[in-house]
Amino acid sequence: MLELDAVSAGYGRAQVLRQVSLRVAAGEILCLLGRNGAGKTTAMKAIMGLLPLMGGAVRLDGIEVSRLPAHHVPKAGIGYVPQGRRLFAGLTVAQNLEIGLRAGGADATTLEEVLALFPRLGDRFRQRAQTLSGGEQQMLATARALCLRPRALLLDEPTEGLQPSMIEAIRDVIIRMRAAGVAVLMVEQRVDAVLPVADRVTFLETGCVTETLPAETLRADHGIVERYIGV
Repeated sequence: MLELDAVSAGYGRAQVLRQVSLRVAAGEILCLLGRNGAGKTTAMKAIMGLLPLMGGAVRLDGIEVSRLPAHHVPKAGIGYVPQGRRLFAGLTVAQNLEIGLRAGGADATTLEEVLALFPRLGDRFRQRAQTLSGGEQQMLATARALCLRPRALLLDEPTEGLQPSMIEAIRDVIIRMRAAGVAVLMVEQRVDAVLPVADRVTFLETGCVTETLPAETLRADHGIVERYIGV
């Protein structure tokens, strides 16, 4: 289980998150929704130790990972696919994946499993990341995170700018991760892309959690979503 317990964080003196608490169980997909500037990406960075906490704690299976240096958080079992992918553009697909394997201490078996999820990456194995399409780059960023064999997976806007076929491919992998017992926390703007797969949805507004609801409730009443994130 991934747990945020009264987490406060921000940039310098500017506080963005205010006592955010949420839980993502193993084998669950929790979607974090909110308007631009609500603090969704800040929450992801705080979990990964990329921002110092002003208060609270982040725990994975009861272990307080927020006490760890940022470069140890992935080793603790949290995979992160940031918005914009953040690949090593000049390195090949193989080299980007090797970085993930080394960070998690995984082996060739893990690589084979990841490439089975994303066969297209096997076809592009020796290509530089910068030559891939946007959808292929998203696949690579996700695959690199999965090379850690994470117990929790964070995805920030995974379908941004992708065509429907690529969205479907990414979504299928996320569903497989849930079936494998991974706790998945996903930030998305495309509500239509996440409601079919999410188990629960947490709404974030001005850095505070306002409500957490079962996804089936939102599928039945889309007006709730519009109330929180409509323009």
